[in-house]
Amino acid sequence: MPIPHALERVGGIQAQYAPAMYIGLWSRLEGSERAALTRALQRKSVVQATLMRSTIHLVSRRDYWPLRTAIQDGLLEWWIRVTRADPARVRENAARARAILADGPRQWKELEELLGGRDEARGIFTWLPLVRVPPSGTWERRRADIVAASEDWLGREEVDLDDARALIVRRYLSGFGPARKREIANWAGMSAADVRAGLERLEVRRFRDEEGKELVDLPRAPLPAGDTPAPPRFLPVWDATLLVHARRTLILPDEYRPRIFNTKTPHSFNTFLVDGTVAGTWRYDDGRIVLDPFRRLDAATRRELEQEAERLASFMA
Repeated sequence: MPIPHALERVGGIQAQYAPAMYIGLWSRLEGSERAALTRALQRKSVVQATLMRSTIHLVSRRDYWPLRTAIQDGLLEWWIRVTRADPARVRENAARARAILADGPRQWKELEELLGGRDEARGIFTWLPLVRVPPSGTWERRRADIVAASEDWLGREEVDLDDARALIVRRYLSGFGPARKREIANWAGMSAADVRAGLERLEVRRFRDEEGKELVDLPRAPLPAGDTPAPPRFLPVWDATLLVHARRTLILPDEYRPRIFNTKTPHSFNTFLVDGTVAGTWRYDDGRIVLDPFRRLDAATRRELEQEAERLASFMA
């Protein structure tokens, strides 16, 4: 499957830490190569930008403008509410930044200086769509410190708001369904009303969960049997399947959640899955993957993990 299509199937990949998106794609797409993702960024078939939940995501070029359109209002409202910033000031600084970026991509630090300091640059992304520009934000150059105006880098695309809301709901259900409506809203950073508007444009299947609450899903989405084998998998920091909106996936047992997310490690840890659930953490050290299991692993499971770890070590090397 081409990288852009894979990203659309999983609702994008979080990319605050550049290597994490490479590992996240490797764990999901057979035969994934680091150089292929870097080329896709350079060719603009995929992009990195602040999107859902005001978080950096890697998404396909085709999805970028619809996703940005769907979250635009909520993004600005969230920023004003959290920071108590003056909306007029944010818009003014965003307009100044747009004029500066008309001459081409800039390092973020340089853009801050031209705007008059860090405080003047804060929040401009809520009004001015920006993308991270390679070679920054890649495996080879992990610091994502070069930005461009999205309409310069990708070209402007006008998207119908109702269509955009429908697409962002579809992307969530493709990656995480079946789901409650509030889980979709939590992931997207949208209001419940906006999610309902998106659902109205879609044909969906409806279920009831163990509490009698309604779940929605895409009509032809697979529902594997409970005994379907789940091979070992290695996930990077900040993988979205571990976050609160994805609790229904049952990938992260609640007993382990405090070991993965806490105030000292808000970025989370690299984790590995056994039989489809988190069973420990891992780290890359001196050319090899070191496992730190949360429980005792039987010999057969450890062999499978070590084989997958060797593949990951080769990918990272």
